[in-house]
Amino acid sequence: MPHINAVMKHIPSQFLALGTTKVAGEACTLGDIFSRHGQYKQAGELYECALAGYEKVLGVNHSDTLTAVHNMASVFDRQGQYEKALEWYERALAGREKALGVDHLHTLTTVNEMALVFANQGQYQKALEWYERALAGREKALGVDHPGTLSTVHSMASVFDNQGQYEKALEWYERALAGTEKALGVDHPDTLNTVHSMALIFNKQGQYEKALEWYERALAGTENALGIDHPDTLTTVHSTALVFNYQGQYEKALEWYERALAGKEKALGVDHPDTLTTVHSMAFVFANQGQYERALEWYERALAGREKALGIDHPDTLTIVYGMASVFDLQGQYEKALEWYERALAGYEKALGVDHPHTLSTVHSMALVFDNQGQYEKALEWYERALAGYEKALGVDHPYTLTTVDCMAFVFEKQEQYEKALEWYERALAGREKALGIDHPDTQNTLRGLINLHQSAGQTEQAQSLQTRLPKSPHN
Repeated sequence: MPHINAVMKHIPSQFLALGTTKVAGEACTLGDIFSRHGQYKQAGELYECALAGYEKVLGVNHSDTLTAVHNMASVFDRQGQYEKALEWYERALAGREKALGVDHLHTLTTVNEMALVFANQGQYQKALEWYERALAGREKALGVDHPGTLSTVHSMASVFDNQGQYEKALEWYERALAGTEKALGVDHPDTLNTVHSMALIFNKQGQYEKALEWYERALAGTENALGIDHPDTLTTVHSTALVFNYQGQYEKALEWYERALAGKEKALGVDHPDTLTTVHSMAFVFANQGQYERALEWYERALAGREKALGIDHPDTLTIVYGMASVFDLQGQYEKALEWYERALAGYEKALGVDHPHTLSTVHSMALVFDNQGQYEKALEWYERALAGYEKALGVDHPYTLTTVDCMAFVFEKQEQYEKALEWYERALAGREKALGIDHPDTQNTLRGLINLHQSAGQTEQAQSLQTRLPKSPHN
């Protein structure tokens, strides 16, 4: 975007000198372009210029002024500055309710976007409340099958997904899918976006073949409708690679990630957040392959790009910091791992709060390092902290909660507290069966842990009884 960057250097002074709605509109349009390209700082500067012009010419409560306020909020959201985003959305909401009414579509758009911020903060119940408000308004104003209404239905499904309520998420995605197929057609991008999201749920449920089928459907549709190099197509390519990674097909995963990376670099640029997401994911595959030095190289590339594009405290940047810590842990460099986890933890606590799932995931991972060091009491303290947070934020049966329960059981086993280990394994198994099903890899891992515990305790009969619930080996 060199020509746009050149124009950008002169816009603020020209704008302030002219102070016209035409220039303000042009600044908004350019801001939209920069925002789509992940250049949020420049987008924010342009929206700020537009806002100043609209306020001067039209007043603070004019609809165009409030659109600029709304756009400023969206930039802060994408930058991970969620409290600031909410402040600006609240300003836009108050103005739109006063000027346009509570059921106006512009007002409902702001309500919908505020719900998204709450979801990004991990405040899932609050997000659902605001989405329900947006949904009720849009159903009234537009009808139940309007694409705007269905977009909110889709967003509510994503919240249920984040809460680990996968069946409920699928119900809402199916509602969105039926509506978009009817209203827009089977190959419309909105329809295919829902197909993609349903594939993601199947992946999380461990239904990998089903996930691949749905990703293939989404991919064929986006290639046909948008082209092979469109960002939506490349997102599906990226997600397909993720399934292969979970299946342990690492070479195949890398092939698909490389395809996504080449396309994103061409379409979006090497420093775009979406491009860096694929770089990050490739680092994760190298770590899974045991290529730790190579993983660190790719994490460092992703980290440098995200620090430049998003800043050092953005949640997406901190995700890379967390990933690098995990590699140091795998290498047995436990002190270095703790240093990087502490950096991630401090950043998440500042940006997202102490009870956000990303924060708690880092707490859990630090417990795992202490566990690996043989510091079992310290590990249990940190696992307990993670567990209390997960139960509060996500519920007792969320997959993240149950992972911590499972890890605590393993620590008790290593401490030879077999009765306590048995209780915690049984809790993890019951929860995972309920949330994920008996055939999910995580459930099977807990089952194996329970079998090993019984075998260690000489309880052969109990171990054999549980063995019957494991899938039969294809070699038997």
